[in-house]
Amino acid sequence: VQLQASGGGLVQAGGSLRLSCAASGRIFSINDMGWYRQAPGKEREWVSCIGVSEGSSSYPDSVRGRFTISRDSAKDTVYLQMNSLKPEDTAVYYCAAAIPGGCPHGMDYWGKGTLVTVSS
Repeated sequence: VQLQASGGGLVQAGGSLRLSCAASGRIFSINDMGWYRQAPGKEREWVSCIGVSEGSSSYPDSVRGRFTISRDSAKDTVYLQMNSLKPEDTAVYYCAAAIPGGCPHGMDYWGKGTLVTVSS
């Protein structure tokens, strides 16, 4: 499975961004997909998960109510809509896929990250 994340950039606090993650390869075997982030000097943090077949989603408290994960099965793409962004959301964002594991702690494939910078 290959994953390509895009959509990062510079945004002011309170603004919005939408990240995209295009999957290719053994996409029919993917159980879950998720978004993660890693800020400078910090450990990687789980941001959101979605079940590919049923579409159920989950979020940690740090982003719940501000971030929304969704999928477009026809385009083999997962999105992360980020609203009300805060400077502490600044990080490199990665998408990941689980075959045969599960989100958030059993991801098997990782894409290259896309940088999100939120200015105050």
